[in-house]
Amino acid sequence: MATLSRPRNDRMIAGVCSGIARRFGLNPNLVRLAFVLSMLLPGPQILLYIAGWLLIPEES
Repeated sequence: MATLSRPRNDRMIAGVCSGIARRFGLNPNLVRLAFVLSMLLPGPQILLYIAGWLLIPEES
């Protein structure tokens, strides 16, 4: 498994979903789709995304 980091390429907004997908060996588009679908449910999804943006380091 790769380390958790936001890639410089293959990102849509900040690379959070792409970084999570790389870490767990998943397709980035599936993680993005899961995130968008989760937005239909009540909860702090936007806050978690922003926290990931701030806390997950960028790929060097």
